[in-house]
Amino acid sequence: MRALPLKTLAVTLAAGLALAACATATPYQPAGFNGQRGGYAEQRLENNRFRVSFSGNSVTSRDQVEMSLLLRSAELTVESGFDWFSTVNRATDRDTRFVSTPDPFYSRYNSFYGPYWGPSWRYYRSGFWSPWDRWGANDFDVRQVDRYEANAEIIMGRGPKPANDPNAFDAREVVQNLSARVTRPGA
Repeated sequence: MRALPLKTLAVTLAAGLALAACATATPYQPAGFNGQRGGYAEQRLENNRFRVSFSGNSVTSRDQVEMSLLLRSAELTVESGFDWFSTVNRATDRDTRFVSTPDPFYSRYNSFYGPYWGPSWRYYRSGFWSPWDRWGANDFDVRQVDRYEANAEIIMGRGPKPANDPNAFDAREVVQNLSARVTRPGA
């Protein structure tokens, strides 16, 4: 068996890695890490107040995005020397797109049938239904693509979390419960 040239091997490996990156959920990482789209970001508004967000790609579930937002809020709280945080405003946005791709078998550009010719029972010619459609079949696979982004404005505090605030979280407990449930880069 003949070995592949180094250049061919490098291009093949790069293409495989790029394809694999597209097929995995956004890892728990800072936004823009390693040039990837998605991840978490934060902005300090006051000493104990932050705006936190997490953006996922098309294979990251809403649940993963919201869990990552809570985890980053908790980690940020501990890093800032606080014990608990409360969400003041919290929202999850969904960006929905529909992607259509031509069916490879019934495409009018199918290499077996040549351009503009392909099997289809839709073309009515000379009083009978023809299995050959001069303009090709209009068969498309349509797929819904959802991307989620969650954001929250949080206030941090010291001591025990307020018992009467349903939006308050013990930061260390959140870190303990959610850390193992997120996918880290390179994992």
